[in-house]
Amino acid sequence: MHGSQGRVAVVQGASRGIGLALAAALLRTTSVSRVVATARDPEAPALLALERDHGDVLLRVPVDVTDEPSIERAAARVAEYESRIHLLINCAGLLHAPDGLQPEKALEQIDPDGLRRAFEVNAFGPLLVAKHFFPLLRHDERSVVASLSARVGSIGDDRAGGWYGYRASKAAQNMFTKNLSIELSRRAPHCICVALHPGTVETELSRPFRSRVPAKKLFSTERAAAQLLGVIDKLESDDNGRFLAWDGSEIPW
Repeated sequence: MHGSQGRVAVVQGASRGIGLALAAALLRTTSVSRVVATARDPEAPALLALERDHGDVLLRVPVDVTDEPSIERAAARVAEYESRIHLLINCAGLLHAPDGLQPEKALEQIDPDGLRRAFEVNAFGPLLVAKHFFPLLRHDERSVVASLSARVGSIGDDRAGGWYGYRASKAAQNMFTKNLSIELSRRAPHCICVALHPGTVETELSRPFRSRVPAKKLFSTERAAAQLLGVIDKLESDDNGRFLAWDGSEIPW
C-alpha cells in the first residue's frame, strides 16, 4: 500500500491546539497526499471530525511521546502506508497539568517529578519521534523536521527567570534539534531540521498565562498554523539547524 502521490506529513500531537490546526490546514493543501495525525487519544472528537471530511487522506495513529514503544509502533504503522514522509512536526508540549503541575516561580516550588515530566514530553519526546521516523525521512526529496519550541527556551533571551522545568526542557529540546540537524545533514542531506517558536497562541497550554499579552500578539490556532506552515514552506537547505520565530526571524539559542 506504498507510494501515494504528493507529500506526506506527520503531525505529532494533533488532537488539539496548534497540532490540530496544523493537521486541518495540511488536509486542505492539495500538494499533501496524506496527513498522519498522532495523539495519545486518536479517537478524540476533533480528529474524528477531521476524518469525516478527509477520511481518504487522514490517518490517525496512537502515540504517547513518553512511551517509546508506542512511537516505534506508530512509525511501523505509517510505513505500512508510505515509503517516505516529507514533513514531521512535533507539537506536543507540557507546561501545566490538571493534577497541579505548574511552572515554577521560585526555587521552593521545584519538584523533581515535575522536572522529569517536562523533559519527557518537551525534550525526549521529539527526539524519540525523530529516532523512529528517521528511515522514512531518508530519501532523495526535500523533507522537513520541525519541532515546536518556545522563546522562553532561549538561554540568550532569558531575562525574566522562573519556569525552570519548561525553560530548561525547551532548551534541551533545542539542543537535541541542533544536534539532530547536524547528523541529518550527513545521513539525510535533503532533510531540513529546525526549531520553531509559534508565538503566544490561544491554546490550553497558554490559557493561564496570556492575560497580559496584547491582542495583536495573541494568535488563534488557525493563524499560528498558517504562519508556521509559511515559514516551513520557505525553508532552504541553509536553514538547517536554525531556531526561528513564527515570522521567520532568528531567535538566539
